[in-house]
Amino acid sequence: MRQSALPFFPLAAALALAMPPSAQAQDLDDLKDEVLEMVDARSKQVQEIVDMLFSFGELGFQEFETQRYLTGILEDAGFDIELGVAGMPSAWTATWANGSGSPVIALGSDVDGIPQSNQKPGVGYRDPILSLAPGHGEGHNSGQAVNIVAALAVQELMQRENIDGTLLLWPGIAEEQLGSKAFFVRDGVFDDVDVNLFTHVGNNFGVSWGQGGGNALMSVQFRFSGETAHSAGAPWRGRSALDAAMLMAQAIEYKREHLEPPYRIHYVIVDGGDQPNVVPQRATIWFYFRERDYEHVMAIYEAALKMADGAALMTGAAVDTVMTVGSAWGRHFSKPVAETTYANIQRVGLPEWDDADIALAKGIQRELGSEESGLETEIGELGGPVDLSQSRGGGSDDIGDVSWNMPTVTMRFPSNVSGTPGHNWANGIAMATPIAHKGAVAGAKVQALTLLDLFLDEDVVEEAWTYFNEVQTAETTYTPFITADDKPAIFLNAEIMQRWKPELEKYYYDPTRFDSYLEQLGIEYPTVRGSISDDSEDKDGEGGPSR
Repeated sequence: MRQSALPFFPLAAALALAMPPSAQAQDLDDLKDEVLEMVDARSKQVQEIVDMLFSFGELGFQEFETQRYLTGILEDAGFDIELGVAGMPSAWTATWANGSGSPVIALGSDVDGIPQSNQKPGVGYRDPILSLAPGHGEGHNSGQAVNIVAALAVQELMQRENIDGTLLLWPGIAEEQLGSKAFFVRDGVFDDVDVNLFTHVGNNFGVSWGQGGGNALMSVQFRFSGETAHSAGAPWRGRSALDAAMLMAQAIEYKREHLEPPYRIHYVIVDGGDQPNVVPQRATIWFYFRERDYEHVMAIYEAALKMADGAALMTGAAVDTVMTVGSAWGRHFSKPVAETTYANIQRVGLPEWDDADIALAKGIQRELGSEESGLETEIGELGGPVDLSQSRGGGSDDIGDVSWNMPTVTMRFPSNVSGTPGHNWANGIAMATPIAHKGAVAGAKVQALTLLDLFLDEDVVEEAWTYFNEVQTAETTYTPFITADDKPAIFLNAEIMQRWKPELEKYYYDPTRFDSYLEQLGIEYPTVRGSISDDSEDKDGEGGPSR
């Protein structure tokens, strides 16, 4: 990663030699007006990308249809495509350079879905297309539309105006497993990047700078090995690996009393044996260890290692493997880039929601027992640093690893509805509807404006690196949770997608035949409680009629 801003001489630098500052600003402002119109002209493309990725519903490390579709768009636009980067077959990068190629601006957004969150879009109650299938129950189907359309519009201006710079687009693979970004960093995917612009779906526009909220994280699987025996005939001859896994979980439960409030620990047993009458010789338990920062997470992890050893001693089993399958540092975002992005958010403003959009939002909120506030109509303030000593903890995002290696921000764009629980079928309802489409177009406008600022105002990149070197990293050194020997957990979700993909394929969006995914599914927008009789509504989550 770059330790200081490298010199670059785009159009703005050349203009500076011949034009007063007011004229330079006017030239940039004119280009910004034009790029807003160019993004608007691509609103159909935004809709198609959003709907297509929604229909794929792919889980982490298995985003192959998503990869094929998105890289196809970018390759057609002249981007150089690299597949399987950083040891992840479903990962990719797309690069396009003009002139000197400097500065290098990266644009990233997550692409993976959520297990069992399959849901019909535009239907304001539980009504899956395929019951218990994967789906986009967070909205990761929308961010790449924001970045790609912004990049294509700016690319057109860069070619015409001879603007120097490089666009690098990349996907957040397996974000729900926190499984990719630390490996992107470790393996040098961002080594030449000057600024990373990340996007994530939200219910309003938002961007912040400084230390972010949420927690750092280690995602670790502990596999125990024992010995089989007949569970009834000779159980004394067995050594149960499952007993060891369960004892470790019980030790974690006792440990909770002695941890500080910001911690979060969750676990599942992913392998507990084959059948009850055989003492399990293999068992695997998977933990997420979350705390405020690297030091606190490592303290929990080191305690867990001792618990694993103790569980093995108590059962006669052995700790066979301890595997880090994901990780995330806490987030710290660039003040200069956040301020630039926020100014562009104010310029773009929120979409104009119509009565149907508001009716769907209120229908979802009513269904969930949330406040019926509809959709956001006012942009919040620019976010500032969080005091971790006062933090109550929360979620994690491996964009944190990226943010500690180069100037980075996350811009949230308004494509979802407030009042939903997260990682849930309800979070997918809006994500292939006009709400998601309008919000993603607005997000693409902000990204395009920010790209022009970074390419044409060299002070922003220089100030971003000054902040990174002199403020952000002055007292903090990034130490990754993963080691040089760790490998991405590309086996995750393979069996689930192998089971579901043949059925999901039947519902892939076909934009050559239908104007929208709603039209393809035959859904009347919006469909909320009261639009069909209570007798025909699906109350058990197994699918039901909709209009």
